[in-house]
Amino acid sequence: MQVILLQDLYKHGVAGEVVKVADGFARNYLIPRKMAMQATPSALRQTETVRENVEARKAQYNNMLNDLARQIDGVELIFGRRAASTGKLFGSVTTQEIADELDRVTSVDINRRRISQQSLREVGTHQVAVRLGNELSPALKITIVPEDELPEFLAARERGEQVSAEDVMTEGFRYAGPVEDAGEVAAEETEDLGEAIAEAVTEVEA
Repeated sequence: MQVILLQDLYKHGVAGEVVKVADGFARNYLIPRKMAMQATPSALRQTETVRENVEARKAQYNNMLNDLARQIDGVELIFGRRAASTGKLFGSVTTQEIADELDRVTSVDINRRRISQQSLREVGTHQVAVRLGNELSPALKITIVPEDELPEFLAARERGEQVSAEDVMTEGFRYAGPVEDAGEVAAEETEDLGEAIAEAVTEVEA
């Protein structure tokens, strides 16, 4: 007997598919349990209409996902976390936190399971892929900086400084440029002091 499956059936087919099964299996098991219906001409016509509607909705849904994928591709999300001097975090940035921050920044609400990444556990910039749509594989730019550096980091970004999370971990780094070497600064100060003393002595002698 030919039947139209009303739900996915292991080893037989998926919902909406027309398959041939044993008469007894159809009458005694599939049809009474509403797992399938007999493939009569009227049922087949009805199923075809349903299938067309499903395909139209699926195409509309995919178009929506593709639009969202283009909207979030390349978006940077910044997190401040407690971290050791090595850059290892005392904790992590989870996929749920990424999804929540993405929603806050872009108003795009996605399921955390679409984020193709385990929790992030290091300071730095991470490219995180998102499973969304079928035309583009969007990626988020996740920047993690030490928690105590976050205010200055954000302020530097607002001033237009090209500063990265990796810069923050560089020894001797300061915002608005690297710190001068302490030895050079001391030498310059000593030289300036010597010149000032010499000028004062000259004035006294005169």
